[in-house]
Amino acid sequence: MKSLVLTLFITFSGIASFAQKALPDPQYKLVIGNNYVASKNYYLLTLFTEVPALKKMLSTDPVISKIGKDKEARLAEAIKECGKDIGCYIRAAQFSEAEIAQVSSRLGELYQTSNELGKLVSKHLIPSGTYQLYGGSEPRELLSKAWEQDAKAVNHTIAVYGGGKKPNYPLIDSISFNIRDKAYPDLVALNAQVSLSEAKKDLLFFSSPLLFALHCLEINERNQAADYEPMIPVRDKPLKDFARQVKQSDYNSASAVSTLNKAAFEYSKKVKWSQYKYTLILVPGEGPEERDTPLSAGGMLRCRLAALQYQQGLAPFIMVSGGAVHPYKTKYNEALEMKKFLIDVLQIPEHAVLAEPHARHTTTNLRNCARLIFRYGFPMDKPCISSTSKYQSYYITDVVPARSEKELGYVPFKNGKRLSDTEAEFYPLAVSLQIDFDEPMDP
Repeated sequence: MKSLVLTLFITFSGIASFAQKALPDPQYKLVIGNNYVASKNYYLLTLFTEVPALKKMLSTDPVISKIGKDKEARLAEAIKECGKDIGCYIRAAQFSEAEIAQVSSRLGELYQTSNELGKLVSKHLIPSGTYQLYGGSEPRELLSKAWEQDAKAVNHTIAVYGGGKKPNYPLIDSISFNIRDKAYPDLVALNAQVSLSEAKKDLLFFSSPLLFALHCLEINERNQAADYEPMIPVRDKPLKDFARQVKQSDYNSASAVSTLNKAAFEYSKKVKWSQYKYTLILVPGEGPEERDTPLSAGGMLRCRLAALQYQQGLAPFIMVSGGAVHPYKTKYNEALEMKKFLIDVLQIPEHAVLAEPHARHTTTNLRNCARLIFRYGFPMDKPCISSTSKYQSYYITDVVPARSEKELGYVPFKNGKRLSDTEAEFYPLAVSLQIDFDEPMDP
């Protein structure tokens, strides 16, 4: 089990009085900055970067600044001394346990309800839901746990896509390079040099490790987390400070979703939910194993099953879910290919088809579906239908809850009634907004 999230899950469920104040806000719009990969994986670090007053507070604090300068000095030393030792570069780029603890302690010391860190927690960390597992913690602790999660997420990315550590699913998510190739250490050294040079622009204590991690994903062609974004409305006004209350105009100014789901998102504003028994019909993808096959036979048949349910008027939407997963580094995206099939072949109207193009596993088919339902403002208390093969349908209801607990640290849905061998009800849960720290392509 993931020790980071599971240990803290106890805290999430244990302090009911604060948990009532720690619910995510459906009206909250995420802050993106200039990098979707960074904001989706490391949301706290994104906020540290994007809020000028908060950035100034952290960059001028002598304790935190010294940690950052020492970090950069170690990376500079690694460039000079590590030679062909890949592990030497990786250790220099990652946050050490001592550094993580030092920053966590200092953030706790700096935190005050009324200062920038206090406003960060109350106006962003809690309403965003991105650190929902820690929602039962008191605010100071929530801030520390969010930092610790982001630091460990950066370390994990560096370990896998810089150092060649096995990811959770090696057959589809592994590093693209042969780390034993004699030229590879030079590539890692160059990443260190570039990261160090770029970090000097930001003056933030975490800049060099974060940039090193992001470059690792980029050179491995593993920036899939940013594909087809924005998937949800996001804040498009610069953040000046947290001093004022958020106004409705801030929500109205949020950027519209990308063209991938624009037709369905706009149509959803007209939907009379009381006329439908279900919010949507979810179709999990099945990736082909042949490199030149865009859509598997299973994917086609699953779409046909869902089309039958849609044509009966059970739900206003079909959601197809699946990323660019099979085979390794495929150019085809499961959700996009299923969407094309539903519209072009089965004549389902575009406004009725939602695509979720990031999920890489069955657990995240359900999780990402719940996230979009929440972010799009769809009913969270209304059931949905999963529509798929008999094997996967029973796998979802009988196996995925325990697998989700193990891999995500929580279950992103609640089972409803079984309707047939190929369809079952489920209810989305807001805990799905929690970022997954060790799946950088679909956090």
